[in-house]
Amino acid sequence: MDIKRSGETPSSEGPAEYFSGRVRIDPVISPAEPARVAAAKVTFEPGARTAWHTHPLGQTLIVTDGCGWVQKEGGPKETICPGDIVWFAPGERHWHGATATTGMSHIAIQERENGSPVDWLEHVSDEDYMS
Repeated sequence: MDIKRSGETPSSEGPAEYFSGRVRIDPVISPAEPARVAAAKVTFEPGARTAWHTHPLGQTLIVTDGCGWVQKEGGPKETICPGDIVWFAPGERHWHGATATTGMSHIAIQERENGSPVDWLEHVSDEDYMS
């Protein structure tokens, strides 16, 4: 058994290599191997977003605060708000983040395959983000 007390695990800043804008990441679930599941609460300031990316075993987002946008490659940008649950299929190229004027937080849940839960790609351009 391992108990993580509230406030015991520090927040981290979303790395500029994978995010645009100000993003805070708070680990929620991060057990050692052989467990594969990982989860974090991710908070995006207005205008902040992920780069394009995929997940080898898929990803679930549970929106907790604010409103944001999600988009899969080739699909329309969709608005997400508290209580919405988004599933991205394994290998589905996508991005997610806050709207241009409203911050957003979600719980992101994914599984590791060969030690990695995500494959990062290029940044979402400002033009694509605003369209």
